[in-house]
Amino acid sequence: MSKILIVEDDEIIREELTQFLENAGYEVVALICADDTINANTIYENNPNLILLDVNLPCQDGFTLCRQIRNTSQVPIIFITARDTTMDELKGLMMGGDDYITKPYNLPVLLARIGVLLKRASQTDSTQCLSYKGIILNTVLATIEYKQTVTELSKTELKIIYYLLQNTGKIVPRIELIEFLWDNHIHIDDNTLSVHITRLRDKLGQIGISDFIHTKRGMGYKI
Repeated sequence: MSKILIVEDDEIIREELTQFLENAGYEVVALICADDTINANTIYENNPNLILLDVNLPCQDGFTLCRQIRNTSQVPIIFITARDTTMDELKGLMMGGDDYITKPYNLPVLLARIGVLLKRASQTDSTQCLSYKGIILNTVLATIEYKQTVTELSKTELKIIYYLLQNTGKIVPRIELIEFLWDNHIHIDDNTLSVHITRLRDKLGQIGISDFIHTKRGMGYKI
């Protein structure tokens, strides 16, 4: 069941949307933005599949919140707002919104747009993400996520973790990994791979992933 997060300060609209979406079969979480307690971290904690976001919020405007979310997440975001100028709509899309709907809106049309975005996100996730034991590698964004914490990877780090995840449970020889990374076009010092592995392990450790890449002495690496 997909989870939809509603960030809306108007109680009547919030309750209407919640009831409508629950009747449509979605899990719904509604946040009241009455102070400064809602931020990108609040969003991550709820781990939604889609966000319905008002622009005129008392805590901070929805454009700013959207930009914060986009720093580390590509969760679909639909702006729902009374601000109906072309400049506002353009700003919302430039900040990373996927759709922009003005009030008053048609509920069946909103439901259809939600369905389209969730379907698109599902198709994208299946082709660009690898998951293993709660770890999510996004090959398009070059990020790795664990328990809603995300870190960016360099091109080489991404290729290392990608190859190892494609061969989970197997020992990948160092020479095989080197050939995959640099395609034998130039001479690579064996120590270069060790440096990249160390940097990758450090980044994984920063988001709580420890003892993930194992060194098999004289053989290679294994996840």
